[in-house]
Formats: sequence, C-alpha cells, structure tokens
Amino acid sequence: MFTASEVEAQTGVPATTLRQWERRYGFPRPERSANGYRLYSPHDVAAIQRMQAHLNAGVPASRAAELTQQDLDATPAEPQARDATEWSRQLTTALIGSDMDQAGAVLGHVHSQLPVEDVLTHVISPTLADIGARWERGEITVAHEHQASAFLRARLSHLMDVAGVQEGFGPLVVAACAPGEAHELGLMMLTLALRRRGVRVAYLGANVPLGDLAVFSRQQGARAVLLALNGDWALGPTREHLRDLDGLGVPLFVGGALLNGRPDLAAELGGEYAGPDAPRAAQQIAAHLHRPQGGTP
Repeated sequence: MFTASEVEAQTGVPATTLRQWERRYGFPRPERSANGYRLYSPHDVAAIQRMQAHLNAGVPASRAAELTQQDLDATPAEPQARDATEWSRQLTTALIGSDMDQAGAVLGHVHSQLPVEDVLTHVISPTLADIGARWERGEITVAHEHQASAFLRARLSHLMDVAGVQEGFGPLVVAACAPGEAHELGLMMLTLALRRRGVRVAYLGANVPLGDLAVFSRQQGARAVLLALNGDWALGPTREHLRDLDGLGVPLFVGGALLNGRPDLAAELGGEYAGPDAPRAAQQIAAHLHRPQGGTP
C-alpha cells in the first residue's frame, strides 16, 4: 500500500486533491492504517492517474470522474504475482552474479510499480529465501550470500531511515534479534512496516542478550518488545536466558523464520506469535499498540 505522500510523488496529485476526489466522486478508496492514515492500493493509483490524464486533456472534472469510473468498471485490477515472481528472479540473478548495478536497477523498477510492503513480501523475501536455499545446496558460497545480504541490508536501512523513527510521540516498540541470531533482514523489514504505520521502533539489531534487552526496554518505556529467531541456533540461548525477561511488564511478540514454521514456540517463550510476514505482523502489533492501555488485549 502507498501513503498519500508516495502517491503524490508518483502522480503529482496533492494529498488535498485526493481527499476532495474521494469526497466528491467516490474514488480513490483508500484503506486506513491502525493510526488513521490513508493507504492507497495500486488500483487506487491507477484511478488517480486516469483521472489526471482526463483533466490534462481538458475534460471537465465531473466528466473526467465519470470516465475514470467507467474505465475502472471495464478494467479490473490485474494481479501482479507473476510480475513479482519474475522481478524476484531477476534480483536473485543479479545478486548472485555480483552485478549490484543491475540489482539496484531491478529494485528501482520494482519500487515504481509496487507499494513498499509488496516489495518486501513478494520480491525481497523470496529472493532471500532463494539465495539461502542455493547456499544450503552448495550452489553458491558464503561470500555470495554475504554480499547479497549486505546489499539488501543497505537498501532496507535506507528505507527505514526514510520512514523515520517518529521520536518523541506515540507508543514505542523495541525490536531485537535473539541471542545467537545474526540474520536481521526479516526484523528490518518488520521494523520498516511498523514505522510506516506510525509506530516508533527502537531497532537494536542482531544477537542481543536478553538481559540487556530487558534493561533497555524498561529504560525507554517500551510498550512492546519484538524478538526475532530464524533458526534453532538461537533457540537454545534464548531458552537459557529467558528468565532475564521476567517482569518485563509489556507484551512480547516473537517472530522470524523459526516461528513461521513452529508458531507454538511463541507461547513457550512467553510471548505471542507476531505473524507470517512483515505487513501482517506490523498490522497486528500496531493494532495492539493503539488500543487504550489497560484495555482488553
């Protein structure tokens, strides 16, 4: 989904105009995030672009709206799953071929076509899974995997910075990888998805001791803690030091590849399963945070 500022950057239509069209003509039809922000689908963007094209051709606004609605009725939104699969394949090929310029070009094109969260879920995540599988099969070296991860980490870090941290207001989530967990890209994607929903996130990164995580969370007044585990290598150290989280006093959300395969582990670790991917996990966590404190979980 696109924010109003992203739609404005793509189409040149100001957010105030988008709201006017919504009231007067019934489109676009944005969804609302947990904190009330408008989120526009690719179908909405297509409607905005059609409306703008009619206006640029000199068609009066009311007639342009009628024509746009006719266009939408005649042309339903097209699924983009096939495109996303191909873009993921192209990105994987570029990364394992050490062609970082091509990898950047692929991602640049993808970002012009898909909302950020669709890029995370349908392009970057499958690419990471594919590269990991190739390494396990011995088709690529650790060096290939590390270079690809470094490239994607830099891109995600930039997107996280653009999304901001919303310092000084709103509920705070502390996000960390479990002890022994060095794979942080999934947690970075969830941090990005949360920040895009207006949630403040203190991102601590890989391999964080649970005692330090608890101290930091208390000092910062966190409203929730997010812990990522991607493999069994992190489960033993987490179980060993789990008592360090006793008395934390805030919800613990647990996610990552390990939990996606074994969601029952969340309860064993004293937490709640965050969700199978970054957008759904972010939506669940944001919905919890925006409930009144003391309300029903």
